[in-house]
Amino acid sequence: MLVNKVEICGVNTSRLPVLSNQKMRELLAQAKAGDMQARDKLIYGNLRLVLSVIQRFNNRGEYVDDLFQVGCIGLIKAIDNFDLSQNVKFSTYAVPMIIGEIRRYLRDNNPIRVSRSLRDVAYKALQVRDQLVTKNSKEPTVGEIASELGLSEEEVVYALDAIQEPISLFEPIYHDGGDPIFVMDQVKDEKNQDSDWLEGIAIREAIEKLTQREQMILRLRFFEGKTQMEVAEEIGISQAQVSRLEKAALKHMRKCM
Repeated sequence: MLVNKVEICGVNTSRLPVLSNQKMRELLAQAKAGDMQARDKLIYGNLRLVLSVIQRFNNRGEYVDDLFQVGCIGLIKAIDNFDLSQNVKFSTYAVPMIIGEIRRYLRDNNPIRVSRSLRDVAYKALQVRDQLVTKNSKEPTVGEIASELGLSEEEVVYALDAIQEPISLFEPIYHDGGDPIFVMDQVKDEKNQDSDWLEGIAIREAIEKLTQREQMILRLRFFEGKTQMEVAEEIGISQAQVSRLEKAALKHMRKCM
């Protein structure tokens, strides 16, 4: 993403105006009264706000033009829904709207598809979490969130996990001026341990001590997934003989290992 790009969607961002708070309220009042020119001035006068928000998403690999356009949708929604009677600055109201629109866009365009029902549960859980934090001034437990929603803890955890955005294994998580530490450095591989590697060597050595027929039977049975009947037909013996040879081969291997 080109965070220092000057022209975005045909707009020269270096020349964007800045509206004073008084001018903002005047234009908002006019726009509420149906003045479309005032509404357009509000949109153009707050594009710097959109530009500042999309800087937060500069590591997502998204095109800045796309994020800018989505951010503008959030800005327009904020302008159309802002309540002048509330003693709140427009930017305070608009920034969360713009961020929400961008996050919705990123979720909907995520290559990992999550069902609508699962996303709904996750968003409701996040809303309940915020409500409980405001009410109790502390982070709620998963059990408390699940209780408010009338769901099991497993359902809430599964839904929240589903909307987490994937990250690269090569994402740096710490850098002290030397070699960076990546996510993959902190991930334990349960399937690639020294014990498994040594066990693989032991199995190969044990197989080499079997007869050629025994090796063939084990290869067909456990590496190619064939049934004893299929093995019997392939090597020209009975299924009972295959069963007997297989058991003898496995017993011999256990002794060797």
